Amino acid sequence: MIFGGVGTGLYSILLYVLLAVFLGGLMVGRSRSTSARRSEAREIKLVALGLLITPLTALFSTALATASAAGRASISTVAAGGPQGFSRPSTPTSRKQNNNGSAFAGYNGLHPAGRRKRGSHGVTFADLLGGFTALFARYAPILFALAVAGALAGKRVSPVGLGTMRTDNRDVRGAADRVIILVGALTFFPALLLGPVVQALTGHLYH
Repeated sequence: MIFGGVGTGLYSILLYVLLAVFLGGLMVGRSRSTSARRSEAREIKLVALGLLITPLTALFSTALATASAAGRASISTVAAGGPQGFSRPSTPTSRKQNNNGSAFAGYNGLHPAGRRKRGSHGVTFADLLGGFTALFARYAPILFALAVAGALAGKRVSPVGLGTMRTDNRDVRGAADRVIILVGALTFFPALLLGPVVQALTGHLYH
């Protein structure tokens, strides 16, 4: 869930901290603020969009790769069915938005036997889908993070009081960790069940 390098990883963590502070305020029944600037409905909506746009892009790309005819053609015919066939498009789409973009063997870069390398529509579909995933999932969160920063910068600074939550203690770090785990589990757990978990439970050896 925390993706990117020093810059993108930093603002992703800050978005999770803002969400953790908001959820903590809901549990105690009062609105909390960080750095004497109160997060309201507009800022939390932008935070939620900035955090969800990346995993939703990966899941949408995986669904498109498994549901469309061109997407199914991009999967190698060897052991392409079942959970293995689902893991092949889900793995590269998840990696292309987060880190190095490495693929699953048999999904792209390999051409079916008897087909010329030039003009293979399956590899072309995988390349186009991967490029869209990397472009959209890496740059769209930047816009939402800048929107959150602009919204908070325009707010009037309030005096530090009981409603101000410190962000340099264990409570906030623990809350942010739990929010990251919770959002990651609710987002990717169904995809993990359809792919690697089911494959591990079948006992069938895939190649």
